[in-house]
Amino acid sequence: MNQSPPRRHAVVIGGSLTGLLAAAVLAEHAAVTVIEADALTEGPAPRRGLPQGRHTHLLWSGGARAMEGILPGILDELTGAGALRRSLPAELVTLTARGWIPRRGGTQFALACSRGLLDSVLRARVGGLEGVTTLRRSRVRGLAGTAARVTGVRVDTPGERGRLLAADLVVDASGRGSRAVAWLGALGVAGIRRAEVDSGLVYATRIFEAPAGAHASGFPIVNVQSDPRAPVPGRTGTIVPIEDGRWQATLSGTRGGRPTADPELFVPFAKGLRHPVVGELLEGRKPLTDVAVTPGTANRRVYFEKAALPDGFFAVGDSVATFNPLYGQGMTVAAQGLLAVRALLRERDLADPGTGRAAQRAITPQVATAWELATSQDILYPGATGMEPKAGSGLLDRYVGRLMTGATTDGVLTDALFKVITMSGPPGDWLRPSVVWHVLRASERGALREPPLTAAERAVAGLGRTR
Repeated sequence: MNQSPPRRHAVVIGGSLTGLLAAAVLAEHAAVTVIEADALTEGPAPRRGLPQGRHTHLLWSGGARAMEGILPGILDELTGAGALRRSLPAELVTLTARGWIPRRGGTQFALACSRGLLDSVLRARVGGLEGVTTLRRSRVRGLAGTAARVTGVRVDTPGERGRLLAADLVVDASGRGSRAVAWLGALGVAGIRRAEVDSGLVYATRIFEAPAGAHASGFPIVNVQSDPRAPVPGRTGTIVPIEDGRWQATLSGTRGGRPTADPELFVPFAKGLRHPVVGELLEGRKPLTDVAVTPGTANRRVYFEKAALPDGFFAVGDSVATFNPLYGQGMTVAAQGLLAVRALLRERDLADPGTGRAAQRAITPQVATAWELATSQDILYPGATGMEPKAGSGLLDRYVGRLMTGATTDGVLTDALFKVITMSGPPGDWLRPSVVWHVLRASERGALREPPLTAAERAVAGLGRTR
């Protein structure tokens, strides 16, 4: 009688969004143990180990579609729990570096909700998958194995210190605080290259009670961006409608123009942006939280894919690269990368030699794209530190600038802009002949001079017809 081989076992370090998606991908092929340092709650709530979770999180359509590919039906579950879907740019009022974007129909969208809601819905879905278990209040102390192969992890759990948990594959999804480089170094893996670009950005977020009727009427996301070309600190403001009739407002500023935790200065800061609309919408609104401030928003990247990684290991999500949250790329990059890993694992055994390195390479295109988009802008701000722009990038920057200018008046360029911003298509799409032709004809003639809020939206928000 033939015996089937024992089922594989995979360990995922970190139980946030990236770790949960990784567990869902691996659960097709193995029993999965998720190791999470926090206690976790059953419902939506901020987590100690995710300080950035208090700030605005938008899930772009590129990431939402990838999540749906991994967990079919998850978008309906999220909207059923209170997440709001906003069509882009029809339900977006945004001042880009080049001007206001007209509101029109499009194929892209954003999913808006608190990070607590997003993670709780994913946690419930993934926790119900066969073979997935979670060790809560547990912390990985190191990797087991050699420089040739990782064989598991050593973990402290509430009942046992230094427990050895064997695994055919270990995935590091522990986020910004990842210690993977040190863990690999302890096994003899050295020379892992890193890079950083830091604009000095600080984020401040406060939740307000939305005006009566705002959610029912589909009130748009409102956003005022900075202009990296101007030799002044980059300051931004965003209002995102989230669940339970609330507005989540996030302000940001680079060196010399940062927001603070002082609640009395929150609205004045917003009114002092390139356009005061965010501050005007927040003025007089009832605050529901204190001001949460988070520094340390540098873009950081670890080039695991270029290292001699041992078999049985790869890293994903913020463990590989963190991006300025202003661009909303992190969750989408993680979801798209793990969708690529899913396709890989359907072609080969997760314990095969080279599978971990192949998975690391599979997520690299998404990471590289987001890295270039974020760092090419952040390095322009006064006082920014890090790698200098590549040779020839000035010409490309001028081309993209013309595209963004054209997006304020030309629907073809608006669609092209949002296809890439939402990571629904690669930046290379901007160089397609049909797009290039429109870029060459780009003009700001006829561009909007004021935020395109409708009369009904102004009435709901209590704003006058015009400034």
